[in-house]
Amino acid sequence: MAIVINLDVMMAKRKKGLTELAGEVDITLANLSILKNNKAKAVRFSTLEAICKALDCQPGDILEYVPDKEE
Repeated sequence: MAIVINLDVMMAKRKKGLTELAGEVDITLANLSILKNNKAKAVRFSTLEAICKALDCQPGDILEYVPDKEE
């Protein structure tokens, strides 16, 4: 997938755990874990906004475009 989610990096920088962030963002622990582990197929802008607010960051701090390598 060309979009990489660096949520774990931002969480570490802000010293926030999964449970704490899930509570602040009002998202289930399971769904936040899917997002954190780069397994999500989509993310709502409202969820992204809440994550950015809780982590005091920009969407670009969490989302990164990495081109797929052609074989």
